[in-house]
Amino acid sequence: MPFSYLTISQVASGLKNKDFSCVELVSYYLKKITEQQDLNAFITVMADEALADAKKVDKKIASNQELEVLEGVPISIKDLILIKGIKATASSKILADYVAPYDATVVKRLKEAGAIILGKNNCDEFAMGSSNESSAFGAVLNPWDKTRVPGGSSGGSAAAVAADLGVFSIGTDTGGSIRQPAALCGVVGLKPSYGRVSRYGLIAMTSSLDQAGPITRSVEDSALVLNVIAGPDNYDATVVNKPVENYLAPLSQNIKGLKIGLPKEYFAAGISAEVSLALKQAIKKIEELGAKTVEVSLPHTSYALAVYYIIMPAEVSSNLARFDGIRYGYQSKVAKSLNEVYQKTKAEGFGAEVKRRLIMGTYVLSAGYQEAYYQQARKVQSLISREYAEVFNQVDLLLTPTTPATAFKLGEKSADPLTMYLSDIFTVSANIAGLCGISIPAGFDKNNLPIGMQILGAPWAEATMLRLAYNFQEATMWHKKHPL
Repeated sequence: MPFSYLTISQVASGLKNKDFSCVELVSYYLKKITEQQDLNAFITVMADEALADAKKVDKKIASNQELEVLEGVPISIKDLILIKGIKATASSKILADYVAPYDATVVKRLKEAGAIILGKNNCDEFAMGSSNESSAFGAVLNPWDKTRVPGGSSGGSAAAVAADLGVFSIGTDTGGSIRQPAALCGVVGLKPSYGRVSRYGLIAMTSSLDQAGPITRSVEDSALVLNVIAGPDNYDATVVNKPVENYLAPLSQNIKGLKIGLPKEYFAAGISAEVSLALKQAIKKIEELGAKTVEVSLPHTSYALAVYYIIMPAEVSSNLARFDGIRYGYQSKVAKSLNEVYQKTKAEGFGAEVKRRLIMGTYVLSAGYQEAYYQQARKVQSLISREYAEVFNQVDLLLTPTTPATAFKLGEKSADPLTMYLSDIFTVSANIAGLCGISIPAGFDKNNLPIGMQILGAPWAEATMLRLAYNFQEATMWHKKHPL
């Protein structure tokens, strides 16, 4: 049986029927990772650990023991998430040799479910970026066109899944960092509601916005992984003590009667003609499946990007203060005093994008400016959240483009940070309001580059959101297309 582009259920079936061994499966992926090193999707490959885990799975199969839900499924993890005993670099020079002392909760739950971790994925430094070009370990390439970016910050995770370097990956999403690269790489990216998945063991960028979630090749796989990683956690006070639904159960229900909002602000000028056409065709397909679409308005979301780029750097300024060269991580070798240790360690250890956001954050929190910028941004954040709540009283879900255009060329926006920040214009508001969101493949442009469609739901509406995404995916073939 060929191994390429297997889903979780196909892996489970193949192992159960002994079509292949777990060692054969893991060896296949490790070989592919080696063959496609030029993508730069991995920072650390855990070959020995993965093969050892695979042997344990084969031993269970040989003794006819029942396997756990993800047992034997090869996966990868964004290098912003801790795995005990493995380097956790956050793609930064300042943490290049840091070894995690414990497992993040999401990793612990995946291990308990039997998943086999192949390695750690490259990402933008401390998750700061929209193209995966800010990594201290070099840019990740898009497997559809290696002259283009895969998106960010979870670009390594999205590229790995798209290139079949594992069955799925776990990324993080602060302003679109799961959904945007998923769209640019033609895979499925799920951002859960804030508080649905534990952040314990995630290297924090923006504590009030960060959320871990799966990047997969199918909606069904996303639902299955969310079943495993979601739920309360005593180690994270921001996780809501709310029971986890069975997200798989409602997938196959039809979508007749669902009311889908089309925010007019998301379909305005600035979207490429090909993205616009793909969305129109997707909307038509959804209507054919029985859902009703209606135009809605979210006027305050036009301020979401500005709000994000005040709140986010403010929290970055606070969270990254700990990287001082004293307790752990990189320390400057030329510093001659304590002040120089602080100054030179950060100057040498952080990249340009991280420094930019640290300066922005320190500025908006400084005396005389906190009220003028940070506090005002928080007020507008509340307005945006209330606006979404009002719209979700009228419709079940919202449908939008994920990105204004398809993947851009490497280096194309590096010299213009403001243009780069606009890459997340359709995704940031979900984080600002704590919504759940998913990006699924919805077409291709003339250059054979993937186009993503975003579905947004109110907090805790993952089941309904996944149902719409699954019905659309089952009625189309976009997710079946893979890079050559």
